[in-house]
Amino acid sequence: MSSEGIMGEPLPFEERIVPASHSGKVVDPKSYFELHRAAVEDLEGFWGRVAEELEWFRKWDRVLVPGEHPNVYRWFVGGEINVSHLCLDRHVRTWRRNKVAIIWEGEPVDERGQPRERRVLTYFDLWRLVNRIAHALRRLGVSRGERVAIYMPMVPELPAVMLACARLGAVFTVVFSGFTGENLAMRMRDLGARYLITADGFYRRGRVIELKKIADEAIRLYDGIRKVVVVSRLGADVPMTDGRDVFLDDLLAEVPVNAYVEPERMTCDEPLYVLYTSGTTGKPKGIIHDHHGYSVLLHATMKWVFDIRDEDVYFCTADIGWVTGHSYVVFGPLMEGATIVMYEGTPDYPAPDRWWSIVERYGVTILYTTPTAVRMLIRFGDEHVKRHDLSTLRLIHSVGEPINPSAWRWLYEVVGGGRCPVGSTWWQTETGGILISHAPGLALVPLKPGTNGPPLPGIEVDVVDEQGRSLPAGSKGFLVIKRPWPGMLAPPTGMWGDPEGYNRVYWSRFPGVYYTGDYAIRDEDGYIWVAGRADEVLKVAGHRIGTYELESALVAHPSVAESAVVGVPDEVKGEAPVAFVVLKSGHQPSGELKAELMRWIRERYGPIMVPREVVFVRALPKTRSGKIMRRLLRAVLMNAPLGDVTTLEDEATVEEIKTAYEELRRQIR
Repeated sequence: MSSEGIMGEPLPFEERIVPASHSGKVVDPKSYFELHRAAVEDLEGFWGRVAEELEWFRKWDRVLVPGEHPNVYRWFVGGEINVSHLCLDRHVRTWRRNKVAIIWEGEPVDERGQPRERRVLTYFDLWRLVNRIAHALRRLGVSRGERVAIYMPMVPELPAVMLACARLGAVFTVVFSGFTGENLAMRMRDLGARYLITADGFYRRGRVIELKKIADEAIRLYDGIRKVVVVSRLGADVPMTDGRDVFLDDLLAEVPVNAYVEPERMTCDEPLYVLYTSGTTGKPKGIIHDHHGYSVLLHATMKWVFDIRDEDVYFCTADIGWVTGHSYVVFGPLMEGATIVMYEGTPDYPAPDRWWSIVERYGVTILYTTPTAVRMLIRFGDEHVKRHDLSTLRLIHSVGEPINPSAWRWLYEVVGGGRCPVGSTWWQTETGGILISHAPGLALVPLKPGTNGPPLPGIEVDVVDEQGRSLPAGSKGFLVIKRPWPGMLAPPTGMWGDPEGYNRVYWSRFPGVYYTGDYAIRDEDGYIWVAGRADEVLKVAGHRIGTYELESALVAHPSVAESAVVGVPDEVKGEAPVAFVVLKSGHQPSGELKAELMRWIRERYGPIMVPREVVFVRALPKTRSGKIMRRLLRAVLMNAPLGDVTTLEDEATVEEIKTAYEELRRQIR
């Protein structure tokens, strides 16, 4: 493999970095993989020993048994457990009773830029709130197996409602609060939800989002909702339908402060939640996760990946509406008795240092964030980071997509001060939790900028070619998972009501193994380097290259903060790349810079992959979860309809891109 690798900037396969603060935990990769091999060879025994560390109502009879449908596996069969009990009851019986569980900060700030709203809940506070909500919901008719939709902003009542539903054994789906009424209705209809829990509204970038009104739109599209419970976040006057709608505060006024609801003893065949993937086309897939294997995987990864300790203050920046929020804002950290920070708003409001002020204000020790957010914050310069004391940080991880080596270095050097391990975790909505990552809490192998690290113990992955044959180190192929893992898509059907779709999407490409849909490389040390989605590929003059590879090459340039590359039809090459570029603060668009970026790509990939055009823009179109919407860029280039833009964070970005591209075309003419 060339020294430029797949990322467009040198892949430091041989470079090894050992943070000083963790030098005592570093092991050689060979030693790590001896541990890993032993776990994979004794898969059931290994995961059984991990599961022993949790508190079960009844221990399992079998660790792993095939389910009713192909490739759906039942974990810890015969066992009885409840994630609400794991997150709350077992803590309130100990000294953690009065330990802080949640520190919440609202988005609004005062004239000095300080937050106007903060709430602190101890584990005892949260346990009481969850029991009271569960009691109130049970009075409304919510019971074991009932289906509940949750459409709420980032407020403490959101995890409380999730834990209350889990306590009752109800199946819930959390719908991201940035989605439209149509998106909410689609998910409620597929789940067959009869209850909806929402809020009057919330703040985003200084604006009030009227959530209840959007929920009412969804109910007009789906008539299956029997009761609507409204959390009063703003204290706003919102439309309420008699006999159907009720404020949570009014329900709780009738519930004793010491109400107790015994957690249901859930079996391995009963879902905890269904989370719908937000795919840009087609019907979203309802991914099922359970109480059993899911809890075991989260427990293991909180210990191994996050090295969680009782003194930690843990800040995952994800919205709970996505799987990262489910697994690593709510269930995983609370299961371990951690103190978590929840923030309502965006990372750059009212200023680009909002996250760094939160880290300083609460003494955050563990930060879990996304490469997309990191690249956005890099654009604003280092001064916003350096004005805050971030010395409490001891561990940083990223999630959501591959991290560019240059963005990794910024996290490691600027944010972490060269003392914190920085990891890039790989997992999916479907996997339930992290499967590939550095594991400082278990045995930290040396860090390499840009890698995801080795697979975790008990997780067997491979990189294969088109025929499913294992590839040698350094070769790019498809990432697959070869053995079942706890936390995988759960019974009864893997995907809600669609076992055939489950097998078609995940198990048909390479029979007998799980197809992740990602490209990857495994290096000589066994580290995995995920190279983006296999379906985001350009075919230029017969050469196939991932859009992420060209984007990462551009981001490696000192002037570039973010980039997005899409392909357009070309009579000669078949397809030609067009690059959209966001510059760092202090850099201005120019013809000279455009030519320099084209030379930059030519030096790394040759003349075939040089973009047809480089378009400078202020911002890229992204979903509210931070994913770049490349299909919108391609639609602008092709003068085609934009299609569904309901998940778009800022519609102005598309208009700006149209203007910038038209101006470029005028200059060319």
